[in-house]
Parts: sequence; structure tokens; C-alpha cells
Amino acid sequence: MPKKASAGKKTEASEKIVSFSVPNFNFQSVKYTPVLMALLLVASFLLGVLATKVAYLEGQSSAGNQQVAVQGTPGATPAPGAKVNVSTGPFPVLGDKNAKVTVVEFADFQCPFCEQWFSNVEAPLIKDYVNTGKVKFAFRNYAFLGQESTWAAEAAYCANDQGKFWDYHDYLYKHQGAENSGAFSKANLEQFAADLGLNTQQFNNCLDTDKYASQVANDVKEGQAAGVSGTPTSFVDGQSVVGAQPYSAFKTLIDQELAKAK
Repeated sequence: MPKKASAGKKTEASEKIVSFSVPNFNFQSVKYTPVLMALLLVASFLLGVLATKVAYLEGQSSAGNQQVAVQGTPGATPAPGAKVNVSTGPFPVLGDKNAKVTVVEFADFQCPFCEQWFSNVEAPLIKDYVNTGKVKFAFRNYAFLGQESTWAAEAAYCANDQGKFWDYHDYLYKHQGAENSGAFSKANLEQFAADLGLNTQQFNNCLDTDKYASQVANDVKEGQAAGVSGTPTSFVDGQSVVGAQPYSAFKTLIDQELAKAK
């Protein structure tokens, strides 16, 4: 009869012994049981998945920032293609009042993606469509990133009292700093007004007394009612476009709306 393996002797199938070395360190008789080998395979797979995810996120940060919106207070986001009845709000509207297409942007002056939208979308939008009478453009406050967002939104209303909303709007984006870092302190906001030649006594009194605090809070509520949950969120004839998406995305949608209006 064949001999049985003794209790103290491991079979070749249950254990492998490997000897190898690297400079300055020797590994001898390292034992890999089938369970350990399986764990190593799983760990290798998970590390591969993690590496892929990191590479994806790095690619998003360098090439996809224009498609990201800063998330804020929750709202019921409209379904793609759905149209929402959105008011142009209290600020002066740019463009021909009889323009066939209306674009309304909800934004926070501290939001870095809103600054991207200002630089990469708003400028060509005004040049190509607003100045040619095809589109009218409105800005709505959606101040949710902190106290300095609220102050900046209030300051925009104070500038509007003197007919300088759009000048002040542009100045804020051109002087944006890190969120709640002091860039939009009341002192700085008042200095911006002075730089733009506003009546500083009137402006400072408006800002220091929080004249428009309730209006700014109401702006956020109106944005939420329209389905805004992050900034920038824009509406092209009531169709929601979330994030600082490329100008081409807005151009396509605007051209589609203009074609319908013919």
C-alpha cells in the first residue's frame, strides 16, 4: 500500500518555497500558501483599480475643470431638455429686450468655476450674440459659499443703485481670491467701489447696513426653486446648463433655440 504523508510534512500542492534576493537584502525560503497568493492577487488588482482612478481624476482636474460645478445647497435639478420658467431678476439685462433667446446665469462671485464662465463663456457670448441683438443676458445672484459671497452679492446691489452693476460685476471676477480669505471683505468691496468712481458714502452706507441682505437670501431661494444646486448654472431659454462648460456647448444650444424662433 502507498505510504501516507506524515502529519508534519506538507505536500507540494499546499506549499511552495521560493528563494530570491535583492541588493543588500536576502529573502530565503519565503513561503507562499495558496491563501496568501490569492490575497496578493486581489491586492494587485485593487491597486490597479486605484491607479486607474487616480489617473482619471488627474485627467479630470487638468482637462475637465470646465465641466464641473461647485455643489451647494440641494435643489431639484431639471431633467435634461426640460424648460424652466426663470426670471431675469432685478439687475439690468444686457442686450436687445426683443432678442429671441434669453440666457440667465446663476452664480457666486467667489466661485472659481463662475470666474471661468465669466472669462471663457460670457465674453464670447456677449460678442457673438448679445451685441448682435440675438440674445439677451441676465445675471442672478446665488451666494452660498460663505459670508464673503453674501457681502459681494450685496455690494453688487449697492453698485446697481448707482447704475454700475455690470462694471462692479466684472471687477469682482477680475479680483477674485480664495474663498472667504478676505478678498471680498467689506473694506475691500468698498475700495472696489472707490476704484470704479462710485459715490463711496452712498455705497458704504448701503453695504455697512446690509441693505440688500434679505434680497440676496431671496435670490438663493429663487435659484433653488428653479433647480439650481451649484454654480454656475445657466438657463438658455429655460434649459438648464450646469457648470462652466465650454462655449461650444452654449453656442450649440443657442443656435438651436434661434433656429426654432425663425
